[in-house]
Parts: sequence; C-alpha cells; structure tokens
Amino acid sequence: MTGPAMSWVHTWTAMPQAAEPDNLPPAPFAGDGVLLADTTLRQTVRVTAGGDRLRVRLSNAFGGSALPVTAAAVARPVGGRAGVPDICRGSGHTLTFGGRPAVVVPAGAQIVSDPVAAPVGPGENLTISVYLAGGQAGPALTAHPGSRTTSYLMAGDRHAEAELAGATGVEHWYLISGVEVDCGGPVFAVVGDSLTDGRGSTTDGNDRWPDQLSARKPGVAVVNQAAGGNRVLDDGLGPSVLARLDRDVLAVSGVDRMLLFAGVNDIGTAPATAAGQDRVTGDLLVAFRQVVLRAQARGIRVYGATLTPFGGHDYDDPDGAREATRVAANDAIRHGRIFDGVADFDAAVRDPAHPRQLRPAYDTGDHLHLNPAGYGALAGAVPLDWLT
Repeated sequence: MTGPAMSWVHTWTAMPQAAEPDNLPPAPFAGDGVLLADTTLRQTVRVTAGGDRLRVRLSNAFGGSALPVTAAAVARPVGGRAGVPDICRGSGHTLTFGGRPAVVVPAGAQIVSDPVAAPVGPGENLTISVYLAGGQAGPALTAHPGSRTTSYLMAGDRHAEAELAGATGVEHWYLISGVEVDCGGPVFAVVGDSLTDGRGSTTDGNDRWPDQLSARKPGVAVVNQAAGGNRVLDDGLGPSVLARLDRDVLAVSGVDRMLLFAGVNDIGTAPATAAGQDRVTGDLLVAFRQVVLRAQARGIRVYGATLTPFGGHDYDDPDGAREATRVAANDAIRHGRIFDGVADFDAAVRDPAHPRQLRPAYDTGDHLHLNPAGYGALAGAVPLDWLT
C-alpha cells in the first residue's frame, strides 16, 4: 500500500445493531420521543494494532432520524482500564469532522472523524466521549448491546471532564462502530454470533476469544464483527451475515483476511425435522461459499471455523436432528475445500467422552456458551500464521 490515505486500518470495531427496547438507554436518558438529550456518553474500547494517529467512526445505521453530535473527544482511561468512567487529566483530544467540532450524521449513515495525533499502543484501552445537546429524535438508536464493557451516561456536557462522578453505567455501546489507526499492516476480521461477541466472558475483562487471539499476536489488528443471536441466512438480532458482509467486512478499511464462525443459530432456529434440517444444511453450505466468493473477489482470504457443540442446550432436540446437521456442516467445513483454511473449534472445546457436548470446564452452564477458559481454547485453535 502506498500513500497516506491507504495507511488507515481498523484496530477496533463493533457491529452496528438496532437497540432493542430493553437495550435502550435508561431513564432519564430516553423519553418524550428523544434519546440521549443533553447527555454525555463515555465508552471504552480496546484497540489491537497501535498507531501515532487515530480516527473514530460513529454510526447512525439504525437511527430513525438524523444524529446531531455536539462534541466528541478521545482520551486515556484512568489506570488504562476498560469500563471506567474517568479519564487521565491532560490526555484528551477533541475530535473534529471536516474541521468542525459538531456534525450531523444522516439516518442510515456513518461519519469518520478527522485524524487526531493521539498515539495508542497495541492492546491499550481508549476512551471515547460524545455529547449530544439535543439528542436524537425518535425511538430508534444504533448500538451494540453485547459490549461486555461498561459505558457511562451523564446529564450535561461533560465530554472533556476528567471525572464523571455519579454517572449511570450500562453494559452496552452506543453510536461508536470503529477506531482506525495509521499503521498499515494486516487486519483480521472475525464474523460470528454470541460465541464471538463473547457471551460468558468477563465484563470489562476483554477476554472474548478474539481478544485472546489478539494477545497471542500483539500489534496485529483483530476486529470483532459479531453479535449475539446473529445468523448466516436470515436476520435475527441484527442483519444476517449475508446481508451485512459488505458493510462489516468488505467496506472495513484494511481487512485482508477474515474468519467465519457462524451457523449454530441457523441450525437451532430451524425446525427439528428431517426436512427442516436438510434445508438448513444445504442453505448454510451455499451461504458459506457465497461469503468466500464475495470476499475473495476483494482479495480477502477467508478462513472457516467448525461449529461447537450444543448438547444439552435448548437447541438440542431429543432425536438429534440438529446435532446431525452440525456434524454434517462440520464435515463440509473440514473436508469440503470451502475455505482457505479451517480452525477446528469443535475439536478444541468438545468433551472427548461426550462429543456432542462442551467440556464441562469450558461450559458456562447453558451448554452453548463458553467461559474465558473455553474462549482461550478457541483462540489457541487459530493458527498464528493466519495473522502474519
């Protein structure tokens, strides 16, 4: 890559979603037909690759009206920690948009800030503060509910203040969708569902499997484009993988390789009948090949991961129809030459004595999601040469 415009790569992402009613900001930050009026929103994110300059992306992908941003800034969180409300004094940098501190993001659009000289190192946490004076009209708001990170809301313009004593904490991200740095280098995008979004990981611990993969290869950009409940074929909690591939992978600056780990929700929500499971098996394999074709056309290498067990979960049916689909899908992933390489996540976390179940030491208790140790096993199953 040549030229300064080509050096920008994503170092952190969050898949934009529509905030469901239960995931909207709490009162008094939502009400009377306006969201986040006269509100400062402070959030922390963990970058993967470092750089001397950065840019922040704000998304209004699911907003039902224009998003008027009054002011925004980046800073270092106190103690370098995730999920804290306070920032280090003197570390703040104002974000501008086309040279102006305020910007209006049209409904359905996103905005990229001007570059700011705010060096950030690999694996560091970064605080992003946004102030909305008038708020956003209507009930629709762009968010990422499964942040596994505490964000803070407070009345008034506090975006540049070091301390937010008394702020209200919520475990969601709002409006932020990406951070870019000017380092160049590879960007590894991971696409999936709650198992990649990190359900079962530690709040404010950054121990999802993509986080732990990034820790194995510090300085390489690993961006997480997953969401709980996401499916490959049909929309669920957020657009399907097929519907969002352009936005969440192909249009993300710097992505030159990706890993797809998805399909469990498609299997689990399809009828537990021979006909229903035959249909979803065939449709998933076609969809996997579509993802590969579309990404490879953009020069992106595409890796796949086998589907992990769900024996004992609500998805598991007495006759084993869904388990048969998982086994068939995994056989195709392993041996069907669909992907440029395969990470055998199934083998990494299944119970050798009961292969249709997770190892007890990795199971959160719902027999589908993994704890941090289980996510570490997934991270360890990804060949590190995929990141170089």
